[in-house]
Amino acid sequence: MVFLQKQFYPLCIIFQMTMNTTAPEVQLLYDLSETTFSNSGLSSSTSSQSIQILCSLLDTFTPADVGLKEENPIDDEGHGRVARCTQPITYLHIHECDGFTCLPFQAFYAYFYHVHKMCIFCFPTSSVIPLHDHPEMTVFSKVLYRSLHVKSYDCIEPTCIRESKEPGCPQVRLARLVMDKVFTAPCRTSVLYPKSGGNLHCFTAVSHCAVLDVLAPPYREDLGRKCTYYIDYPFSTSGNGAQISNGKEEDYAWLAEMETPDDLYMQPGVYVGPPIQV
Repeated sequence: MVFLQKQFYPLCIIFQMTMNTTAPEVQLLYDLSETTFSNSGLSSSTSSQSIQILCSLLDTFTPADVGLKEENPIDDEGHGRVARCTQPITYLHIHECDGFTCLPFQAFYAYFYHVHKMCIFCFPTSSVIPLHDHPEMTVFSKVLYRSLHVKSYDCIEPTCIRESKEPGCPQVRLARLVMDKVFTAPCRTSVLYPKSGGNLHCFTAVSHCAVLDVLAPPYREDLGRKCTYYIDYPFSTSGNGAQISNGKEEDYAWLAEMETPDDLYMQPGVYVGPPIQV
């Protein structure tokens, strides 16, 4: 807890009363997330200070903290791209309760309905989670090992909608590019917010990798938090009449909704890291 005390001393006194500092990192993450999100429920009311504290804790995570070992998977042993792309992304469930969601990668989003969750997603090389949104959510993402490419957008407000010229896409919505970069562990935790920070993002595994995500709150369709997938088109495809106030055309794209991709290949795995004490 030293790293917390140095930056946020008054708030950390409260955390020290409820956290055992000798507990595993994943237990501290659960305790801190429980304290941060359970009372308010919706992440929109979460303070900036609380978010920074969570990021500081996540920044310290290594694969060993969640029972992972970085190994040499089959997809890095000379097999072709076709073989790599047919390997599934593996989901490891850690915990779920009525407050937040902890995901070492987003994949089985639509299957989890509580407000608290902790889990991990492990990617083979070249695997992809297509562009998707996070309605009314704050999401913390921490790459645990190797490299992940992230491309993210925020929709323009007020909403700008055009009739699409692309076949099968009746309407498109204007969005601004927020991020297009590779995260290589060890790296800082990234955060997206309900209306900013790249709320719509796509993940592509540059190499086999694992990502720990904390969602607050998680997807829940009956409360309006449905995961929607998108495809992005260059601004020039439907740009007639649209106004750009900042940046260049290449900083913007038109997003069209799409069905959940048939080739989104997932499989459940077994979490073998430290158990969570609720």
